[in-house]
Amino acid sequence: MTQEPQSPDLALDLDALSAAVGEHPDRPAAWRFIRAFARDWSQRPLTETDGCTPAELDAAQARLGLPLPAALREAYQLLGRRPDLTDNQDALLAPQDLYLDEDRGVLVFRVENQSCAYWGISVTDLEQDDPPVVARADLVRPTADDWTAWLGRVSVEFIEIVLSEALCADEDLMGWVPLGDTGLPEDITGTFRRLPFPEYPIGQQPGSRWYAHDEIILRDDRQTALFRARTEAALDRFDGEDDEG
Repeated sequence: MTQEPQSPDLALDLDALSAAVGEHPDRPAAWRFIRAFARDWSQRPLTETDGCTPAELDAAQARLGLPLPAALREAYQLLGRRPDLTDNQDALLAPQDLYLDEDRGVLVFRVENQSCAYWGISVTDLEQDDPPVVARADLVRPTADDWTAWLGRVSVEFIEIVLSEALCADEDLMGWVPLGDTGLPEDITGTFRRLPFPEYPIGQQPGSRWYAHDEIILRDDRQTALFRARTEAALDRFDGEDDEG
């Protein structure tokens, strides 16, 4: 009896991802996705000791004189002490390092590794449980750069953080594909599945998109695509497919 070919192993909880980014926000689904991703793509699963304590977050609130949204607190309590999931390229600030951009009224919680970009939450949105995230480039004229929309919810931003930081987690399992005017090569568009994740930054067209195939995740930044394999075998398969394309 002939067996049906098996679908490639994405090693991703797509049900949780779809629920987390859908029209009806399911914040716990974001944390389920991150837990599954840590289990399958990092050196060890998340444990209760991998998060910041409520007391640390309360102290940050008291120091800042500002409320921390529920989603931000939950994210820090889930993986605030797992730099392998959050700090391979850019840095998730520790609770004691959270700060306010007073000129623009933004609570900053993430910083690019050379301080070329920042991510935060507008103080006008801090009362929301899962507010939108804004970002600011700091490349040429920092005083002229404004905060712009990045992703629609903090919980979705933390999915983006673990995915993006995973790209840089293991140099032996990562790489990049240069893209021309036509975008992703046909061998990738024909085999990779676009993940149910919003195109971002919000309002920028075209923006970054996520794809996956056979234990490979890939972020299409339109000029370059970065990818990461879960295993050496998956990387070998990807290289073989790429060579044949």
